[in-house]
Amino acid sequence: MKKLGLLVMLMLAMTACNDDEKEQAVNEVETKKIPKIEKQYGFILNDFEVIRDTIRSGDSFGYIMDQNGVNHGKVFEVSEKVKDTFNPARITAGKKYMILRAKDSAKTPQYFIYENDKINYTVVSIGDSIYAEKKKRPVTIKQREVSGVITSSLSEAMQAQGLSNLLVYELSNIYQWSIDFFKLQKGDQFKMVYQEKYIDDTIFAGIEKVDAAVFKHSDRPYYAFSYMTDSVSGQPSFYDEEAKALQSFFLKAPLNYSRISSRFTKRRFHPVQKRWKAHLGTDYAAPHSTPIVSTANGTVIASGYTSGNGNYVKVRHNGKYTTQYLHMSKRAVRNGQSVKQGDVIGYVGSTGLATGPHVCYRFWVNGKQVDPFRQNLPSAEHITDNLKDDYLNHIESIRAELDQIPYKSI
Repeated sequence: MKKLGLLVMLMLAMTACNDDEKEQAVNEVETKKIPKIEKQYGFILNDFEVIRDTIRSGDSFGYIMDQNGVNHGKVFEVSEKVKDTFNPARITAGKKYMILRAKDSAKTPQYFIYENDKINYTVVSIGDSIYAEKKKRPVTIKQREVSGVITSSLSEAMQAQGLSNLLVYELSNIYQWSIDFFKLQKGDQFKMVYQEKYIDDTIFAGIEKVDAAVFKHSDRPYYAFSYMTDSVSGQPSFYDEEAKALQSFFLKAPLNYSRISSRFTKRRFHPVQKRWKAHLGTDYAAPHSTPIVSTANGTVIASGYTSGNGNYVKVRHNGKYTTQYLHMSKRAVRNGQSVKQGDVIGYVGSTGLATGPHVCYRFWVNGKQVDPFRQNLPSAEHITDNLKDDYLNHIESIRAELDQIPYKSI
């Protein structure tokens, strides 16, 4: 009987051991889970050894390749074959890149992926087959509405609501011909209907476009609706509720977000020369290196330096109008070059007779220097009669949407 009991106990112990072994085997299988498939830029990253980095100041494509085991001959071959799509000499510090290396003993680089911006990237194949392709990440468009009120400045009104500063640029760009943003008043209000871009439905990637806006300045509402009249350029323009163009022949100012430090006057005490004299221009104070733009289309008739003007650019717009921009830190155009309204022609500085960074903006009408703020300047073309009905139908629904957004108040 004792032998039988011992036999039963032995069998139970063996069964328990087998169960423990089975449980251990199951646990081992569970811990050896299939790795998550990671995809980016159209590649399955699990198939490669991935190097992620950022272009540093002084880096070159050749240096980066050399650090990853690509010889100079190969770098030259790649650079020559892809130069029409990807210029290795123009990689920019601060841009992200990725190198995909083969999972072999040599760890040979197969692809170099360069992020041009959040959406656009370039894939350079540096393996057996050499080529370059420009690609885009999938983007989702979301429509937004916003309403705000001015307490001190447009940028602060946007920041108060946690909105992107890109909207400041968009609004000031739309109304740069009709509203003087140096003279905004406390209590001015605005509303917008616009579209935002998102990567993977979550990562903000910028403003796609503004569909409509209204800016109430000094109790007058300024409507703006986006509408395509030029199918060749593919660029829409903004018009008001009566199909009149918001764009003017001249911009209100040659730069964004500054203040007027000195106006056009026949008598001003010069801060450098320490004497009273005429100041035949308008000074816009702004941070050093702020871009300066041409206020209208034209041709550069002077790009040079004098002891008084410092670095300066002069633009003839037609037989009647000429403008000049003084005290630049650096000029960005050459004599004889054609420029369009809004093109960067230089950068704010304090060269010549200047006490601080600013641009002195000068304006000629028929060869006589005048105050541009006192001129009745020409406007752009309005929507033609054959397109007016289509335009008014186009804006009907978007205006209704805009009008139903409540204004914010202080």
